Amino acid sequence: MAAKIVSVDELRQHKTKDSLYVLIHGNVYDVTKFLDEHPGGDEVILAEAGQDATEAFEDVGHSDEARALLPGMLVGEFEKGSEAQLKSGAAAAQAQRMSSAVEQGSNMMYFVPLGLLGAYFAWRYYATGAL
Repeated sequence: MAAKIVSVDELRQHKTKDSLYVLIHGNVYDVTKFLDEHPGGDEVILAEAGQDATEAFEDVGHSDEARALLPGMLVGEFEKGSEAQLKSGAAAAQAQRMSSAVEQGSNMMYFVPLGLLGAYFAWRYYATGAL
């Protein structure tokens, strides 16, 4: 029997606790049933849901026992040539998160000094009775 080919769209559709796929080394795995059993908690897997989790999987240094569980969760092979499309989607999501963080940091850049300046004048007023 030929291995099922999983497209980028199909991989991205499965990123909830009810149906969760991850891509590891070119193969797509359905890890939905493993969420409750994962030693690191379900949040770790949910963060990689519907995308390439190879780097995260290898960075943790999973045991041989963990790797032995993968064949039982195999859905199929990832569509050849779709890696670029998957990475561009991940890059767009990363850019959005960075933009949000920069925007939030930029707002703090104005409010913190103004708050400190206001606190200084309040202290000065109460300490001396004059500005």
